[in-house]
Amino acid sequence: MTVLEKAAPEAVPQVPPRRRHTTAWLLTVGMSVALLVLVPVAAGIGAYPVPVGDVLASVQHKVGLGGGELDRVAESVLWNVRFPRIALALLIGASLGCAGALMQGVFGNPLAEPGVIGVSSGAAVGAVAAISLGLTFLGNWTLPAMAFVAGLGTVLLVYVMSRSGGRTEVVTLILMGIAVNAFAGALIGLFLFLADTAAINQITFWQLGSLAQSTWPKVTAVLPCAVLGLAVAPLYARRLDLLALGDRPARHLGVDVERMRVALILVVALLTAAAVSVSGVIGFIGLVVPHLLRMAAGPRHRFLIPGSALGGAVVLLAADLAARTIAAPAELPLGVLTALLGSPFFFWLLRRTRRRQGGWA
Repeated sequence: MTVLEKAAPEAVPQVPPRRRHTTAWLLTVGMSVALLVLVPVAAGIGAYPVPVGDVLASVQHKVGLGGGELDRVAESVLWNVRFPRIALALLIGASLGCAGALMQGVFGNPLAEPGVIGVSSGAAVGAVAAISLGLTFLGNWTLPAMAFVAGLGTVLLVYVMSRSGGRTEVVTLILMGIAVNAFAGALIGLFLFLADTAAINQITFWQLGSLAQSTWPKVTAVLPCAVLGLAVAPLYARRLDLLALGDRPARHLGVDVERMRVALILVVALLTAAAVSVSGVIGFIGLVVPHLLRMAAGPRHRFLIPGSALGGAVVLLAADLAARTIAAPAELPLGVLTALLGSPFFFWLLRRTRRRQGGWA
């Protein structure tokens, strides 16, 4: 058995329903407050500092609720640099967090995350190919478009190859995803070998993940995919709760398991490919956030799906703020920072799961 397969039965600590409801409510309020605090703070901090009071005044002025317009430089910094970056961080964080919750629900496994089915590595191949080959047929949109199409195509390939007898086995899907991830890594290495020095630098920067080149057009490109995915995902909350009982019991309770699995894998691909296409590879958000919320408030997807989206937005915005301030005036790659923080959590999760199961064998 694989680690992912064996870890599936891990029990979530039993929490009394009333306490679980209270915890979910408190977490929602806490994350919402954190988001409301982080947005003006992130908008104000940077190479050109803007006081939080001025940030709020500028926002009030823009929406016609009073306030006042700032000087030309401050207004340009806020609305052309900081706010697009904040909006993109919120959309990408929410998309990755929600995608992680869906993946763990579909696979019934706390170790699952969007990269398992190859969407991140597939998007990386598309972007690296565009950079290495110098493709510009869509102008500045060539790289995001190639990454998005390649990510979706990879997921569809993994899904088609995992089907047998009209059904898709979870273990086969995971193994296919691992194989495709390895093949994608080989393709990326090949494109790096063929690329010139300038392209190699651009590929390296993209693979490390960053929001440094955020613009409003990129926000509008991600927005439809993120809104669609985030709107559809909660509709499957009750059926994911039933799926936690197992495929056969879920079918007896009226859940079309195969159709639901296909729909949710497509939603995960849509959310992840859109996010990765504009930010590069940012890992561990989809693993850490849903699992922490599940540990705190229990496994009910009615809270877990929107809570993971909200938590992912908060975590990624905070991580991006740290990435551009810790080593100022330099900027740490966002994907590197999330990996540095997420990897120790993953190691701890593996040890905790192994200890609860009494080993993998």
